[in-house]
Amino acid sequence: PPEEIRRPHRGLHTKRSDKRAISHHYDVGNDFYEIVLGPSMVYSCAYWPAPLPQATLEQAQYDKLELVCRKLALTPGQRLLDVGCGWGSMAIHAAREHGVSVVGVTLSQEQAGYARKRVADEGLTDRVEIRVQDYRDVPDGPYDAISSIGMAEHVGSPRYLEYATALHRLLKPGGRLLNHQIARRPHRDETEYALNPFIDAYVFPDGELAPVGTTVSLLERAGFEARDVESIREHYALTLRRWVANLEAGWDRAVMLTGPGRARVWRLYMAASALAFERNRIGVNQVLAVKTPESGASGLPLRARAWN
Repeated sequence: PPEEIRRPHRGLHTKRSDKRAISHHYDVGNDFYEIVLGPSMVYSCAYWPAPLPQATLEQAQYDKLELVCRKLALTPGQRLLDVGCGWGSMAIHAAREHGVSVVGVTLSQEQAGYARKRVADEGLTDRVEIRVQDYRDVPDGPYDAISSIGMAEHVGSPRYLEYATALHRLLKPGGRLLNHQIARRPHRDETEYALNPFIDAYVFPDGELAPVGTTVSLLERAGFEARDVESIREHYALTLRRWVANLEAGWDRAVMLTGPGRARVWRLYMAASALAFERNRIGVNQVLAVKTPESGASGLPLRARAWN
């Protein structure tokens, strides 16, 4: 089949199959993603100001990373685990702006190489470590905080409790998790849910979406206390439209780098996703959860959303 097609090994979500699926999507080429994402190199929903005019994608992505850091209440000297660290943007931001030490893990060799160079260029090699490592294999907890931004969609429903339990184990008592994840609408009969065949074959092999209520329930089953859920659905539609505009502006180079088939696939998937977010067919949520100790002291402020 064409290079842009990968036949998934449905439902397995073994370490080997997850690595293969991640490689298919993220090892398209760093130069291609630079065209689409722009200088921020953040491949998740940005956080747009109101009113919107004059806001750049780069500023909105900075604001999203800053929002995550504030929700996690990061302070100098803490240890942060960034699960699914991508090209290193969250790790760099947290280390540079909040003085924390960060371990970022990804299954993509191309992402890791790119992220390590960025870390070195920022002079942060003493505070940021980028690993090619499965989250299930992280050996050096506990951490003060964990960020998981746009990664949990790859976990799969059979593995989600395992994912949540692993992150709970890796946190100190009182530690916070910020889980940023795309959600689908629930079905009356959940057995009717099926992966989108286009997305599954061409874009995200083995990727699965779950309703936000399911995600919160599984995090709590793993031992977390869910403290805040923020829907930022409209923000993702705006982000995707900027990515499409970037791709179209750099179309000739994108085709040269990846071939016309893959460039068309990415444009179609991003444009269709923008419509899906706008029409409330899918959403995206930030869930703040705490590994609350037996004393019940969550460490959260008495008034919610003090980070805003």
